[in-house]
Amino acid sequence: MAGGTKRLPRAVREQQMLDAAVEVFSEHGFHNTSMDAIAARASISKPMLYLYYGSKDELFAACIAREGQRFVEALTPAGDPTLAPREQLRVALESFLGFVDEHRPSWMVLYRQALSQQAFAPQVQGSRDRLIELTAHLLESSTRDPEPDTNFTIMAVALVGAGEAVADRIAGGEIDVQQAADLLENLAWRGLAGRKRSDRMH
Repeated sequence: MAGGTKRLPRAVREQQMLDAAVEVFSEHGFHNTSMDAIAARASISKPMLYLYYGSKDELFAACIAREGQRFVEALTPAGDPTLAPREQLRVALESFLGFVDEHRPSWMVLYRQALSQQAFAPQVQGSRDRLIELTAHLLESSTRDPEPDTNFTIMAVALVGAGEAVADRIAGGEIDVQQAADLLENLAWRGLAGRKRSDRMH
């Protein structure tokens, strides 16, 4: 049995290690997680873990890279050109929040831990910037007659920030995905409504 386990392809073994690491990091945080605990969760020896990942920092960075890529891939359906912009925004919200709901340990590692670690925050910012860029584009495409000085990027930053706060509630089991998506969608369109046209004339 042990010999068969050792013959697992390297790529498969790496994914098993990352799966275990994400779980343990999400439960205990970066500083309180040991390589011993990750090796035990992955059912491998610590020397083998170090053979693949030379340090805890390297392993954590690999976790962020994989989970960040999964996060970006989860947003892919929102880019469907056959959808109206407002439908795309709804799909983006549901994809984002659905990812958090289905991959809660990933969310814990990406947003509660990596962003608080100065050395790793830039890695996470890339996927966050992708979400902000997509949201800004969809808001702009969906808005008729916007105010000339409307800054859709800043609006997207605010909406994504609200989305992250709501996503934390999803991760904690306090709200479901559809409720959260409704809340954020309403927030987006109320913000875009701005002043009434009659008010703009004064």
